[in-house]
Amino acid sequence: MVETKRVMLCDCNGSMQIDAKAIGDSLGQDIADASTYLCRHQLDKAEQALKDNSPLLITCTQEAAVFLEVAEDVTRQGDLHFVNIRETAGWSRDQRPATAKIAALLAEAMIDQPGHATVEMESKGNLVILGEGDVALRCAEKLSERLNVTLVLDAADGLTPPALNSFPVYQGKVVKVDGHLGAFDVQFEEFSIAHPSARDAMAFETGAPRRQKFDLILDLRSAPTLINALEKRDGYFRVDASDGVPVAETIFDLSDMVGEFSKPHYVRYDESICAHNRSGIDGCTRCLDHCPAGAITTAGENVSFDPYICGGCGMCASVCPTGAASYQVPTATTLLERARTLIGTYLRTGGSDPLLLIHDTRHGEEMINYVGRHFGGLTVNVLPFAVNEVTQIGLEFLISASAWGGSRLAVLMPPVRTAEADGLMEVISWFDAVRGGLGYEGSGVMIVDDADPEIVSGRINDLADAQVKRSKPASFLPMGNKREVLHMGLRLLHEAAPAPVDQVSMPVGAPFGSIDVNVTGCTLCLSCVSACPAGALSDTPDYPRLSFLESNCIQCGLCRATCPEKVISLDTRLRFTPDVLEKRVLHEEEPFACVRCGKPYGVRSTIDHMVEKLSGHSMFSDEQALNRLKMCADCRVIDMVETASDPMAGGARPLPRSTDDYIAGTLTDDEDDSTVH
Repeated sequence: MVETKRVMLCDCNGSMQIDAKAIGDSLGQDIADASTYLCRHQLDKAEQALKDNSPLLITCTQEAAVFLEVAEDVTRQGDLHFVNIRETAGWSRDQRPATAKIAALLAEAMIDQPGHATVEMESKGNLVILGEGDVALRCAEKLSERLNVTLVLDAADGLTPPALNSFPVYQGKVVKVDGHLGAFDVQFEEFSIAHPSARDAMAFETGAPRRQKFDLILDLRSAPTLINALEKRDGYFRVDASDGVPVAETIFDLSDMVGEFSKPHYVRYDESICAHNRSGIDGCTRCLDHCPAGAITTAGENVSFDPYICGGCGMCASVCPTGAASYQVPTATTLLERARTLIGTYLRTGGSDPLLLIHDTRHGEEMINYVGRHFGGLTVNVLPFAVNEVTQIGLEFLISASAWGGSRLAVLMPPVRTAEADGLMEVISWFDAVRGGLGYEGSGVMIVDDADPEIVSGRINDLADAQVKRSKPASFLPMGNKREVLHMGLRLLHEAAPAPVDQVSMPVGAPFGSIDVNVTGCTLCLSCVSACPAGALSDTPDYPRLSFLESNCIQCGLCRATCPEKVISLDTRLRFTPDVLEKRVLHEEEPFACVRCGKPYGVRSTIDHMVEKLSGHSMFSDEQALNRLKMCADCRVIDMVETASDPMAGGARPLPRSTDDYIAGTLTDDEDDSTVH
């Protein structure tokens, strides 16, 4: 949702050239001029604006604290927002006007950011310190003043016992760590408590396996960690004990880790469209394969997401072909609308050849700010686009951004995250296959994961300066589910393509394609229809027919794995012809009508095959029995009851007999013998 916000421009003491009127015209506002020193000499101007409680957007983030203090003084009730146009746009050695870029950044900032669900965790301050030697002991001594500390040493050779036992000291080897902030489960082997009578060096009792619960973990061990993606696990701190600065910083952070804590509920899961499993047969496992934190597990035919362990990388949502896993910080709809507004406003205000620079709000913003201050900033056609995690970006976003006019895309990747970005790399490979197949120049997405700001600046600006063939930008609204948005973007990207071919080859595993059915072996059992989670396969209730909708196929392979005749194969491809949106018949046969009532009940080839196979069986040795195979279920039962030759029929039911029959002489012994069995 786009909310109208009043804009206060500031050129930061004349360090930026700002065309206030042009920016105002682009935003539909009457902006006469830009302030020069809004946070200092012109603070009265800001104060006057803040007294008006209508939503306000100030183009400064560095001095936000100053404006917030003024807002408090004037008891402001309305929304107050800030956006950085200095390091992102104004501070650049590029001599071209940045008017279009500034207008685009402001238009994007107008879009409301909806809230998101959270999960709650509680820490009571129960901390276990895992380590060895004197560093672990000193950390325990410092943290014991604020937290309930337990020290578990890997080794304590020659370690002098503390003069005051203010916390318990044990020795043990960590075997396994599970859980999260407030609920860690740590398993030890050879777990033993220190002898209080130890004199010159610490000594321990005989050890035994132990399982303990803790709220927090400080891991100072030199041994490998037992937690995947540990930087994403809240409450788990891993520090090199030999580096004093990080150790001191961690002690400071841990000191406040008591109380209730909230974290975003990053991923929403819709099991109704999940393609993971059907009837015990595995299909799609993309989210399981790419989750670095181990927060996703199999749960029957579906998967289970642990929001407490989830670190919010978003790769599950990025690679999910159906949208069953969707990222919520923000939602895909909000993210797409922001990108559409940013690119569209830039082009509408006179900008050209935009490079969309996707970055996170931590490493990315710090890098952009550093480049803006020390290395000439970003060129005017580089549009910074902040997301929570760059790995949350999916194919529908890349396709849509390109269709909206994003000539090039770049991802500013934190160097430490490159190794775990395999999901994003897979998505980019699909995107590159689409672009390359349609004749677009160069790589679709450039990954910038350098640690040196100067190198980062050079790579981004070189890409921005490269000449590319322009395409006509689209302006479609990102409406519908993931698959619908994706197909809309693909169609428009195809229309503007330099070489709009009908079909593009895709890498194996891409969520596009068709299936091939060997009709000579297909019995139209339709088990594939019930297995398909995406609605790509369907049947006709009153006719033996198998139909296929190619636009829905995600190539999960469940149909192939389920088929009892093994006559289905996958054909990964991306077609742009209109018929992909229409059902086509893969296989159909003439229905077989019951020879008794005339009701269609099966497939002729199947019935003929069954009759042929069973004609020599003893149960079907006569023509009447064989003919029952050609009857529907109801008629078959009726015929078996009515026919004396029914192999399941017994003899005639005996008449009831009583003592009175014998006394009256109405029953002879011969009759009795012949009828009573």
